[in-house]
Formats: sequence, structure tokens, C-alpha cells
Amino acid sequence: MNLEPSRCGFVAIVGAPNAGKSTLLNRMAGAKLSIVSPKAQTTRFRVLGILLRGVSQVLLVDTPGIFAPKRKLDRAMVNAAWTGSEDADLTLLLVDARAGVTEQVGVIADRLRGSGRRIWLVLNKVDLVPRLRLLPLTAELAERVPTEETYMVSAANGDGVSELLDAVAAALPAGPHLYPDDEITDLPDRLLAAEIVREQIFLQTHEEVPYGTTVETESFTERPDGSVRIDATIYVARAGQKAILIGEGGARVRDIGAKARSHLGQLLERQVHLFLNVKERSGWDEERARLRAIGLDDPD
Repeated sequence: MNLEPSRCGFVAIVGAPNAGKSTLLNRMAGAKLSIVSPKAQTTRFRVLGILLRGVSQVLLVDTPGIFAPKRKLDRAMVNAAWTGSEDADLTLLLVDARAGVTEQVGVIADRLRGSGRRIWLVLNKVDLVPRLRLLPLTAELAERVPTEETYMVSAANGDGVSELLDAVAAALPAGPHLYPDDEITDLPDRLLAAEIVREQIFLQTHEEVPYGTTVETESFTERPDGSVRIDATIYVARAGQKAILIGEGGARVRDIGAKARSHLGQLLERQVHLFLNVKERSGWDEERARLRAIGLDDPD
């Protein structure tokens, strides 16, 4: 009989855009919860991954990358990132070992330094960097922000992630689990559907198009046969972006829908009927209602 007390706590993953936060969350959770693309600033709001590790329920918080905001959308994203860290029992400062201490990393480290939070340093993508470069990088970061522990991982291939997860689970405070043990995220299915569509937009379009786009699930209807019908609207800022997204003869939006439908079917474990509509809506990224629809609070 295991008499060890249960543990539970929030663990925020913070860092600069493209540090690999969403890849690390998905790797640790063992499921695709946060969308991933090679482009920076893919994640827009807090995503919670729920996993069991021994007696611990680890509540992993993937946050948007922290950068210099310009639009209301940007400010809401950065606010969500800092809120995720402030509410956490433990903060993982994830740094791309290839990029090193960039200006963005320096800003994040300086703010964390005076936060009084428990902070662990996690160097990511270490498989792509000569080992001799890692020790000086660790020392440089240790001078910028006090950290309890340092771990070196590759979120992409999993190196070091299991050891990190074991240590995180053991470091959480004793207490009851906050979510049912069979849940893997608190993300509503409607929001998950919109995010999976948005991921395909990032993967299949380029330059400013994915950043000028948002996706909202208009309806999520359970059907008698156990399948689900999802109707989603893709909002774009300009007419040119709409034309690119639709593609010649509707080919691009059909491909986006087909790949998103396949991913959603796997995640929801049921057949998915996905219908996409593309609308031009100039200035959507400054609208309070659009921010709320994608899970963000108004920063102003």
C-alpha cells in the first residue's frame, strides 16, 4: 500500500518565442495539446496539460512566447504568459541553447529575478549545440536570474525530458489532485478545434498570413451516430490574406480542413465533420470580443 502523500501543482513553461515551449509541453504530456510550428509566436493563450507522475498530478502551463507587444492581441498574449508564471508553483525558464541569451531572454530573466518565484533553468535543443558551449551559457544565465536547478533537454527527440519530469513531480507541494486523473487538458473542445485549424494555417501559409489570422468555432454539435460536426470561421485582416487562404479553386482551405479534421479525429477519438468559412475582418486583433473568443483577457 502506497502511503506517500499525493502532490499537485502548476508548472509554468516560459521563454522567448520559438524556444520550444509547446513542443516540451506535448512531449511531457504525451499528447498533442498545444499547437506547434516552426514559426515564432504560435501559441496565443495559456494551455494546460494534466498528467500523472507517480503520486503527483503535474499541471503544465504552456504560455505564449514573451516579446515586445504592439497590437492589443500581442499585449494580451504577453499578459497571459506572465500571469501563467505568477500563478505557478514552479516556473521552468526554457531557453533555446542555440540562440543563447538573446535580448528577449535577458528581459525575461530580469523580470523573473525579482519575482520571488521558484525557477528552474531548462536548456532546450542541446542536441544541436556543442557540449562545450552549454556550461558558459548556464553560467551566464545563472548570473541573470537565480535558479534552483538546471536541466538540459531536447524537447524534439525527448532526451532528458523524463528526468526533468521526474524531478518536477517530486518538487511539487503535497496536496490533493485538482483534476480527474483521466483528464489531459482543461482546454474546451471548441477552443481545441480552433487551435488545430490555426496550426494548419501556420504550417501551410507564410509571411504575415498566419499572424493576421484567427479562428473561432461557431458551433460544435454532437451527432446521433457519435460523430461531431464542427463549424469554424477563419478571420483574416485583409482581402489578400483571404485569397491566399482559400487558394485556387478552394484548394488551400480544403487541404487545411482535411489535415485539421484528421488531427481532431485522433484527439477527440471520434469521427469529425469539419466545415470552414473564411471572412475578412479588418482590425480583429484589436477587438475585445475576438480576444475573448480565443481565450485571452483584454490587457487594457
